[in-house]
Amino acid sequence: MAAAAERTDELVREYLLFRGFTAALKQLDAEIKADREKGFRVDKIVDQLQQFVQSYDLAALRDYWSYLDRRLFSRLEDVYRPTVNKLKTSLFRYYLVHAIQNGRNDKAQEFFLKQASELQNQVEWKDWFVLPFLPAPDSNPTFATYFSRQWADTFIVSLHNFLSVLFQCMPVPVILNFEAECLRSNLIQEENESLRHKLFALQAESSRMKKEELEVEQTVMHHKLPAYVANMDRLGDSELDMTCHQRNTAHSLQSRGGFLSSFLSQSKKGPPRPTHSTGASPMQTGSMLLGKKEPTNHQSAKGKEGTVSCKDGKSHFSGLVAGESSSLQQRQKRLQEHGKERKELLSKGTFQGQSAEKKTDTSIAESEPCSELHAEQTETSTKMPGSSAEAVGTRQEQPFIVLSQEEYGEHHSSIMYCRVDCSGRRVASLDVDGVIKVWSFNPIMQTKASSISKSPLLSLEWATKRDRLLLLGSGVGTVRLYDTEAKKNLCEISIDEDMPRILSLACSPSGASFVCSAAAQSPVSHIDFSVINSGSKSMNQVPGKLLLWDTKTMKQQLQFSLEPEPIAINCTAFNHNGNLLVTGAADGIVRLFDMQQHECAMSWKAHDGEVYSVEFSYDENTVYSIGEDGKFIQWNIHKSGLKVSEYDLPREATGPFVLSGYSGYKQVQFPRGRLFAFDSEGNYMLTCSSSGGVIFKLNGEEKVLESCLSLGGHRAPVVTVDWSTAMDCGTCLTASMDGKIKLTTLLAQKS
Repeated sequence: MAAAAERTDELVREYLLFRGFTAALKQLDAEIKADREKGFRVDKIVDQLQQFVQSYDLAALRDYWSYLDRRLFSRLEDVYRPTVNKLKTSLFRYYLVHAIQNGRNDKAQEFFLKQASELQNQVEWKDWFVLPFLPAPDSNPTFATYFSRQWADTFIVSLHNFLSVLFQCMPVPVILNFEAECLRSNLIQEENESLRHKLFALQAESSRMKKEELEVEQTVMHHKLPAYVANMDRLGDSELDMTCHQRNTAHSLQSRGGFLSSFLSQSKKGPPRPTHSTGASPMQTGSMLLGKKEPTNHQSAKGKEGTVSCKDGKSHFSGLVAGESSSLQQRQKRLQEHGKERKELLSKGTFQGQSAEKKTDTSIAESEPCSELHAEQTETSTKMPGSSAEAVGTRQEQPFIVLSQEEYGEHHSSIMYCRVDCSGRRVASLDVDGVIKVWSFNPIMQTKASSISKSPLLSLEWATKRDRLLLLGSGVGTVRLYDTEAKKNLCEISIDEDMPRILSLACSPSGASFVCSAAAQSPVSHIDFSVINSGSKSMNQVPGKLLLWDTKTMKQQLQFSLEPEPIAINCTAFNHNGNLLVTGAADGIVRLFDMQQHECAMSWKAHDGEVYSVEFSYDENTVYSIGEDGKFIQWNIHKSGLKVSEYDLPREATGPFVLSGYSGYKQVQFPRGRLFAFDSEGNYMLTCSSSGGVIFKLNGEEKVLESCLSLGGHRAPVVTVDWSTAMDCGTCLTASMDGKIKLTTLLAQKS
């Protein structure tokens, strides 16, 4: 609600300026500045009420509550009226308790003088009129509860929650619904894109399967059998013998009649056409006759037989009968062998039989050695699909399908940060030369904004609500707010001259504030080294500060207390609603901050050396951390220092990262950005490696992490990763020391 109102105000300003309505614009700015609803920001409304209480301004307090009642609470249904009355009563009691705790009994007496007419008939105020005259009201059983800090905190939280729910449920004008419509449109576009990726994946899988089937068919040598053998598997043994005998007789008559018909027809035609010689061997004659399947008319052959001389006919016929008898014996033997081979093929399974029937026709009249060779090849090749099917059946299914992998190569030096915005549509990347690139990858990879910083940059973070804004922390003690669409710096604030290194930035999910980690100068550079000093550890143990800043006013709100001593904070992360903040420091301690009380709730020694990266788990009951000692540890946030699981990671996943060159040259980079990221359900983790990202499955019962997928694609060590789950097709980012960023699109396989 607050973000939509703020965005609408900006659009109205832009419209008025475009139309030239300067007077209306000035009036709008004046009314916004005096807005008593604080742009529907609950934290500002609660702060205003507390300010009136602390300044003992009873008239202003009553007037402001009456305004809220007329403007907001009057729109509620009658069933919520008792809740509003209870909050009003608690607010006035909060005022009285604060006055008495600070020794201002005169303000308490003034309260009852001004409110007597209103409160004297209310039962809940009957015992409170004696409060200003009690010597020790905090020890009185009737009022002791209200003087406790727990009651005050509970009241503030209840008021905050009530206003938050009220703003979420109250009806809004049509102009404020544009953000919801834009979000709905973006979701539809992302869903369409996801479905398109799935369609491409299915098409690729179908094409691959068809190609594999075609390769299997090509490797199988099919044995083409005669047509009358194709159905022999349906016959019994006696019927099989009878069929073979009938086929032999039919082929004998068919071959004899066919030859005589072709021979006799030549005498009737003028120019003789080329024919096979009658002196051919019986094997060749049988091969020709079996190779042809032309029908023969025995009556026409008999009629034509009288036109030929009897002597010539007998000589030719006697030679043919002798040749054909030998040929028929060989054919009968071959048919029996075909029958045996057919039974063997059918006994091997339906797959080989179906494949054999789909092949192209081959010549039946082949020599015996060739026929045996084909049979052996058929038996060998038909065994291959069975073995490959068994191998596929035993292979474990991958949890993700890699749909695509693209490369962004606009950087020319080692990457420090690479982060996707909340919408999952744009990426901001920062290299060691101070070059910032903002680029999109959907539908095509395109650079949207580019900037070069004169001062060194050490940290980067997207603003959560207005995701067009970037927070940039420098090495000279400044934080910049960069507009990626206008391509300019909106403002630059100075943090602390004594602690110029801005090591980490984190914006709260509400977008109202951000935390900033500032540290003193380190004795060594954390970017490049010519030689690794293996004996030096925790080189970043220098004094530091953790500050909270307001995003809208860009003013410091408070400084967190760091115990046991101020130390450089390397990494920070909020939970989903911004009520908790986890930090990792150079002294190896993980600290958990309560952002409502703005104090450290618990801390514990997590690593031997620096803490490089911290993140909340999916259910936010635990936090994960990676440290200089190479440990990846899961911690329970309900019990300080309680380990849930611990894993050893290789040096290439935790840093420092080393890029070797010629002549013994070595470039060393200490971790800056995120070293690990989770998928949408928190079951899998993406980490760095020497050649690309590696995805591990998180399983608390196992002692070692199970590697599921290696993304690869890099020639230099990967130094930071990110995993965007804004769309169904997850996007993994892996950035390396050679300035290359790989964008891998994954599709999760639903089990």
